[in-house]
Amino acid sequence: MAEDFSDQERQLGALIAADYPVADELGHRFTAAGHELYLVGGTVRDAFLGRKQTDLDFATSAVPKDTEALLRDWVDGLWLTGARFGTVSATKDDWKLEITTYRADNYTAGSRHPQVTYGTDIAADLARRDFTINAMAVRVPEHRFVDPFAGLRDLHERVLRTPIKPETSFGDDPLRMVRLARFSAVLDAEVDDTARKAAAAMAEQIDTISRERIRDELSRLICAAAPERGVNLLCDTGLAERFLPEIPALRMQHDPLHHHKDVYAHTLAVVQRCDPSDLTLRLAALLHDIGKPATREFHTDGRVTFHGHDHVGARMARQRLEELRYPKALISDVCGLIYLHLRFHGYGEHSWTDSAVRRYVRDAGSDDQLRRLNALTRADVTTRNTVKAGRLAQAMDALESRIDALQAEEEIARIRPPLDGRLIMTYLGLSPGPLVGKARQMLLEARLDRGPMSSEEAYALLDEWADANGIERA
Repeated sequence: MAEDFSDQERQLGALIAADYPVADELGHRFTAAGHELYLVGGTVRDAFLGRKQTDLDFATSAVPKDTEALLRDWVDGLWLTGARFGTVSATKDDWKLEITTYRADNYTAGSRHPQVTYGTDIAADLARRDFTINAMAVRVPEHRFVDPFAGLRDLHERVLRTPIKPETSFGDDPLRMVRLARFSAVLDAEVDDTARKAAAAMAEQIDTISRERIRDELSRLICAAAPERGVNLLCDTGLAERFLPEIPALRMQHDPLHHHKDVYAHTLAVVQRCDPSDLTLRLAALLHDIGKPATREFHTDGRVTFHGHDHVGARMARQRLEELRYPKALISDVCGLIYLHLRFHGYGEHSWTDSAVRRYVRDAGSDDQLRRLNALTRADVTTRNTVKAGRLAQAMDALESRIDALQAEEEIARIRPPLDGRLIMTYLGLSPGPLVGKARQMLLEARLDRGPMSSEEAYALLDEWADANGIERA
């Protein structure tokens, strides 16, 4: 962002003409009908950042019925579900369009549904937006830039402010306090002190927001470029205490395996080291050590241990993610990673038998989960001891090589017992029931321990198992 503002403003018009031809085309239609139309919000912000979008937001002087009339014969699809709030949605080729009448919303305390009153100009409409960086607009097709709250300056300086008093803005929609943390993480931006203090003073108002809306903001924050900024803001303001209290609870827990960092700082380092495009992995990284406060033990020799924090943490994570209404499959995957995140260290660096490798792969589950588990294990090594870090990385490399070799030989990701339930019942003369399941599990464990086996070996094992359990043949 080395260029001065005027240069960027001139380039913005050229960019819109080149990258968003649908905006100018739409602008000509509205202008010809006597209405104003502006490209607004995140679309303008991201244009300055060089990020192209296919979802475009507009503000207009036209009321919804006039917008509908201008769009109906021009767009590919039209939706009026938001018309009562002033918004008409449409698709045109590959573009998704939202056109909203200038608004001046009035919120009722405790309600997230505004009493919509239409505004008369773009400046008043921009004043109701969350942050100054989202309160910029470009009139189309003229490309006149409108920035009444110095949003472009704030974007250059990477500062987050509200267009109006933050107490008023956050009171209108408390979710904006979580969005403040999200944008600080996405843009690696500082938060204005006034906005920070208002969020801290009003944190309890986030309780009026649905868990689903909070969840969606948290997901974007966790997958941002600078998640530490966002998580720190949530914790510093007390917002995290309202919907994710396990994270600020880590700040006082010191981990003897990471003497240079407390568990909180270690957690944020692990999140940063994980793939930002993988929400499951980043959530697992955020929550992987939340069981430590509940399992901390002090010993007379000065040691501090957290035995079982992986299992306890997986249970805690499940409860928290369920409360935040995450999908069941994602919850299962996240908790599985937390449950297994110490498995690599439990086997030691050089003691991986073939049986241990098979069980590691089997317990991880899918190929995606195995990849995530390995990535989380690597990210969890945040020690400053370069010798130790290098040794652990080499050990992980060796494990992955062993997995690849066994996968090629045995297809271990698809290991099954050598005999299925039907063959077990036929051979032992059993009826369907728990004994069949126990016999099948015995054969699976034997397969994991011994590797591939013939049918003769499997039947011999069944004979031994039946004799040991007093099972008489039919």
